[in-house]
Amino acid sequence: MKIQKTKTVIPPRLRQGDTVGIVAPAGPFDMEKFERGIAVIESMGFHTVVPDNIYMKKGYLAGPDLHRADLINIFFADRKIKAVFCARGGFGSIRILSLLDFQLIKKNPKIFVGFSDISAILSILYSKCGLVVFHGPLVTGLGDASIKTREALLAAVSSDLKLAIRPERGVTIRHGLAAGPVAGGNLTTLCHLVGTPFEPELKGHILFLEDKGEAVYRIDRMLSHMKLAGCFEGLSGLILGSFKDCGSFSEIVGIVDNIFNKRDLPILAGFEVGHEKNNITIPIGLNATLDTKQQVLSFHEPATAKKLRGEND
Repeated sequence: MKIQKTKTVIPPRLRQGDTVGIVAPAGPFDMEKFERGIAVIESMGFHTVVPDNIYMKKGYLAGPDLHRADLINIFFADRKIKAVFCARGGFGSIRILSLLDFQLIKKNPKIFVGFSDISAILSILYSKCGLVVFHGPLVTGLGDASIKTREALLAAVSSDLKLAIRPERGVTIRHGLAAGPVAGGNLTTLCHLVGTPFEPELKGHILFLEDKGEAVYRIDRMLSHMKLAGCFEGLSGLILGSFKDCGSFSEIVGIVDNIFNKRDLPILAGFEVGHEKNNITIPIGLNATLDTKQQVLSFHEPATAKKLRGEND
């Protein structure tokens, strides 16, 4: 059964000196990359809190399921923490969805950033709590991230400007105008939510997809599966980020064009979002307009809200 999204909540904006909590909901991480990422966050003017037990390992997971979920629940409950950034993707996010305290999270909206396997958590925080979340770089990737990636993250979480995202070398697969909240993330992760209690309702949304290391036939199979499951019914528009090591760009474009060949659906590919050098932060759950002629995704309002007076007192 698909989840019906609740009323959208825009999280409070990050300000200089605010504190960011770091969590590891999926796989264990490289310490050197992690520390360099922490240094980048602090160079942006934010404090960081790294839990002592974040370094746990359990095979390909960053500790037991309850432990990884508790890190998120605890930081959402902590009023001193103004944003939650994820250390790494990999695998494991889907295992903790039922362990998240959605009522607590809904009562304490704040910025949540991650991508790749973290797409499962982004999807459920938006659909279950109505929270606008951020498909953006992981801590372990920030140390080597491009200036463009870092600046886009900072703009998304701390600016009062309306974001407008343009692909540097966009390819229009199907022309048109589309409007609606942006949803989506990593294709493989989202595909594995289909048929679970956490399957999102995508009707009326502009769907965003990206992936890494999947053969073209698997990309085809996942899109075909989601199509047969009715996931794409009523979509407003479709945008594609990077598909690193997934075959050629032309092959991906051809598969998407074929899957949606009977739909009058605006589709724009080539967004610098995903596992490539540039990973532009995209707000999930925020209303936007996709204009394939101008090749731009324009958000209707800032991705964060002005904080209430006295909030830090």
